[in-house]
Order: sequence, then C-alpha cells, then structure tokens
Amino acid sequence: MKKSKIFSTIALALSLTVLSPTLIKAKADEVKLPDINGKAALTMDLSTGEIIYAKSADEKMYPASTTKLMTAILLAENKQKNDTLKYTESAKKQPEYSLNTNIHPMQIGETMSANDVMKALLLFSANDCAYMVADNVGGNVDSFIKMMNDKAKKLNLKNTHFVTANGLHDQEHYTTAYDLSVLGKTAYENPWVKEIMGTKKDTIKTSAGTIIIVENRNKILGKDGCVGGKTGYTTPAGKCLVAIFERSGRPMVGVVMKSIYDLNDTFVFNDMEKIINWSYEAKKVPLIKKDTKVETLNAKYKLFKFFGPEKTIEVPLMVKEDVEYYENEINKKETTKKVKAENINPWKLQANAKAGTLTVSERNYSKSYDLYTTVSKNDIVKANTLTYVLSGVISIAVIALIIFVLAMISKASKRKRRRY
Repeated sequence: MKKSKIFSTIALALSLTVLSPTLIKAKADEVKLPDINGKAALTMDLSTGEIIYAKSADEKMYPASTTKLMTAILLAENKQKNDTLKYTESAKKQPEYSLNTNIHPMQIGETMSANDVMKALLLFSANDCAYMVADNVGGNVDSFIKMMNDKAKKLNLKNTHFVTANGLHDQEHYTTAYDLSVLGKTAYENPWVKEIMGTKKDTIKTSAGTIIIVENRNKILGKDGCVGGKTGYTTPAGKCLVAIFERSGRPMVGVVMKSIYDLNDTFVFNDMEKIINWSYEAKKVPLIKKDTKVETLNAKYKLFKFFGPEKTIEVPLMVKEDVEYYENEINKKETTKKVKAENINPWKLQANAKAGTLTVSERNYSKSYDLYTTVSKNDIVKANTLTYVLSGVISIAVIALIIFVLAMISKASKRKRRRY
C-alpha cells in the first residue's frame, strides 16, 4: 500500500514536469512590476513616445515644484540668456525655499540675468524666482498663469491646471504623471532648459554684487544616465520627481508622484531608479501573434469572371509577424487596431500576397503592419468545380444538339434539291 502511494506520487510529479511544461514556463515568464512608494508613476521612451510603465498615470495629483518646468519653458521661449530680469514685489512675498528667505535678502528692483534666474529656478528651486519669471515674462502674475495654461492646452495636457508659477499648494493646481512626462519631454527638447536642469552646481550673481552658489536637488543627476530633471515637495503633494535618462543612446523620461519624503530624502529617488531600470529592461509582449487572422473580408465575384451569378469568397487577412506592445494600464485600455484593405479583385488573388494594412495606435505612438491573404483565384475554381463541370457538360450537349440540328437541316435541304 505504501509502495503504491510512493509510485503514484512520483508519477504525479513526472506528469507535472513532462506533461505540463507550459505551466512551468508561464510561471517563469511572469514579469514582476517594480514595487514603489509613489502613488503614481510613468516612464516613456522619448524617441518613440511609447509608454512603458504606468501606475495611476492619469490620476490628478499635486505637482509641487515640478511645476517650475513649465515656468522654465516659458522663460526660455520668451527671453534670452543675457536679458535682465527685475526682482518684483510678488517675488519677495514668496515663502521658503527662496533666495530672499533662505540665501540673500533681495531688494525689489534688484536684477539678475535670465540665465541666472533659470539656474535659481531649476537648481535651487527658488520660489521667488518663479515669480520673477511670471512678472517679467507675463507682465503680471495673472497673465503668466494664463500663459501656463495656454501652453498646457497646446501640449494637450488634458488633466493639468495651473494656479501658481512655483507649484505651492492650491486645490485647483494639479496635473498627472502622464502630463508631467510630456512636460519633462518638452523641457528636454529645449536646449536652454536641458542645459540648466542637467547642471549639478553653479553660481549666480545679482546686480547688488552678491554671488550665490546653487546646487541641484536632483540627487541622482549624473548617475546611471540621468541627465536632468526636477524635484518637488509639499505636504499634500508628497515627494515628486521628473527625471530624464539617456542610456545607450536611448532617452527616457520618468515621473514619480506622491512618494514619501523620508528623513534622508531617498525614497522618491529609489522609486525612480526602480521604474527606470525596469523600463530599460522591459520587453514588449504580443498583442497579436504572427500568422493570426486579423480580419475576414467578403469579396464578391462573377462565377464566370465577367458574367454569371454573383458569389462571395471569404478573404482572411493575416499578420506574418508578432504585433507587440508594452503591456501597461494605459496601453491595455487605449490601444486600437484599424484595418485598411486594398482593392481586392478575387480573380487576381494570390496566396501570401499583401492585401491590406493593420495600424496599431497607442496614445503617442502608432505602427503599421502589412496584412496578407491565404487564398487565391484557384480557391474560387475549387469552390465551384462541380458547377464548372456541369456547365461544361451542358455546353457540350448544347453544341452537339446544335450540330445535330444543323446536320438534319442540311440533310433535309439536300433531299429537297434532289426531288426538285
């Protein structure tokens, strides 16, 4: 009895190993998503626009000082590096962290070059310098906030609304991880903003002769391919980070929102490293496997090519390669497939010939694939063989009957002439 139990156990183990390799392979192929503290996150390939990793990426959240990326973009688009900006009353009213409160008492009317203001804005994250930009670029704060929201619309940031130039908390000042990734991409594409947000440490100077050293708060800048970005923090927003990476010539933007602000200020940077490392290693998965029928068309034809009753043949359209995408919450929900068939003449069909195009579209990316058919005009002939045979027999019989009738008529005519 015991021996039989042992043998049955061994047999069961062997059956699971030998007969179910797919089950074992499925477990081995499972992809584990990075475990992060941030409540929302996203990574995007900047070369293609493909979203690779997404976590609550369209959920509205507070951006804190990552807002300053928009402020920096508008500064770069409206001023030159050597332009002079005045320190304004609204700038002096801003709380820490600011040049006035934390580093050097600024006087209203004191000036700085636009390039130095950009450094203070992106490296030190000076709240007062954001309002220097607002007043000097927009003429006043309200006009500049309108410029920010107009730019957001132009960039198609559908879930973004700005109320402040520096990101200090307001319930109506919000964005999403996805929208921030687009903002990060736009900042990266602006040479001036890209240069400054990729600077670790520099000096700025005011018209009063004060020289200030400013350091970038992005702790991972210069590490593992990080070439720029912007940090942010308020209590409601939590710790936020936008970071740009370049590895092996492949640029990528990462966003983490509402992470934890720990004692050593490491959690948000660890979150970023996790999602970026995972994203650079991520592989696409098949949305449609090769040799799969994507769609079937009904093509009409005449039974005898140019005449006869009308019939229909089914023309399957197949892909000959895997249609792949990065599987994430956005792509699974939004990816669409559109088939465009070529003009199909059933009597000119050839097996394995291109018969159409499949376009797969994601939020910022699309790719087209050729579609092929597996049928040919020979399939029409095969499907109607009996009809063609019967038609042939009937045609021969009719011709024979006509010949017989003509022969009889000729014979009768000859008899008539002989009588005459």
